[in-house]
Amino acid sequence: MIDITQLKEHLDHYKKKLTLKGYTGNLNEIISKHESKNNIQVKLDDLKNKKNVLSKEIGTLAQKGESINEQKKQSEQLSNEIQILQEEFDVLNSNLEKELLLIPNIPDDDVPEGTDESSNLELEKIIYKQSDNGPDHVEIGELIELLDFNTANKLSGSRFVVLKGKLAQLQRALIRFMLDEAASNGYEEYYVPYIVNSESLIGTGQLPKFEDDQFSVGEGKYLIPTAEVPLTNVFRNEAISVDDIPIKMTAHTPCFRAEAGSYGKDTRGMIRQHQFEKIELVKFVHPNESEKALDELVSHASKILDKLELSYRKVVLCSGDLGFSAAKTIDLEVWLPSQKCFREISSCSNFRDFQTRRMNTKFVDGSTKTYPHTLNGSALAVGRTLLAILENYFENGVGVHIPKVLKKYLTFDLIKIKK
Repeated sequence: MIDITQLKEHLDHYKKKLTLKGYTGNLNEIISKHESKNNIQVKLDDLKNKKNVLSKEIGTLAQKGESINEQKKQSEQLSNEIQILQEEFDVLNSNLEKELLLIPNIPDDDVPEGTDESSNLELEKIIYKQSDNGPDHVEIGELIELLDFNTANKLSGSRFVVLKGKLAQLQRALIRFMLDEAASNGYEEYYVPYIVNSESLIGTGQLPKFEDDQFSVGEGKYLIPTAEVPLTNVFRNEAISVDDIPIKMTAHTPCFRAEAGSYGKDTRGMIRQHQFEKIELVKFVHPNESEKALDELVSHASKILDKLELSYRKVVLCSGDLGFSAAKTIDLEVWLPSQKCFREISSCSNFRDFQTRRMNTKFVDGSTKTYPHTLNGSALAVGRTLLAILENYFENGVGVHIPKVLKKYLTFDLIKIKK
């Protein structure tokens, strides 16, 4: 959530920045509602103080045996006025809260301006091997007979997959490898619920704006779209000691996304699914360490691709391609020979204090309380890493070779073709 005080003090700056992210709300109206709410609060406090003074007077008069009829009438009148104002305040505050929750985070000053991915800025390209032909992962899956979309469709519908045998083992090896990498970089592993309440999704910014993208299980609960949600919300409504900053967390979870609005996009294969695996990295840091923490997060995720020897590039997302809660995002995109292009495999984002304000998470430094900054990134999206290995390590007439770094997790170094 943005800082309403900063919004009022730097209104023109916020208008410009939010326009870059496609926000079309009326900021002047929001500020007006906020001021009206504050004015009502002042009146409420004044009336409540008057009522408290009157209550003490009634008590004193009653002890003396004197008449309190007039004071009682005044007290009832004050109670009625307080009730009317309180109802007005509650309605206004509720509406204001809803509008504030729909305002996205503002992009950092060094984020390139643009409306879509065509304006994203490439930072670096790391090439190991980069063929631009060969079968895609779906065709390879048919050749090795271990990637089954038909059975998944029978079980659940489109955009699901069944992995079998050595391919399922390869996915498990990837998960173990990525968790080991996270541990070596100081991230504490968590096991978290796969179902969260609406407060958790509000805290990280998926609700209320993106409710259609979530899988609801009823009673205000949802399947997690990413481990970012439960991990970050571990500290919702908590005060963290400054001595415990930075906090580094990781978890392996399935992720569930309804993919509303993405019909017709990447319908073939494993690129865009309703259920997929991911290793998430989450950090809580001091605001002074925020930018350095993002660079570190990107290096931790990219090191996995380096060890797998998969070609990739680093890209800074432009303002129009930036996520709702993010102030800055650096994507890692892996090379897919069948598509002859790089595709996203990790998004590493700095949210500044946007999420901690929504979650009411503060860190305590002596007598000072302030908001830590949060960051997160995939390290990596397991399914996309798996399909990248299938395509980049496939040898015609032979099968899929296993990356050297994964061999210690497996009893085989080749998945042979069967057709």
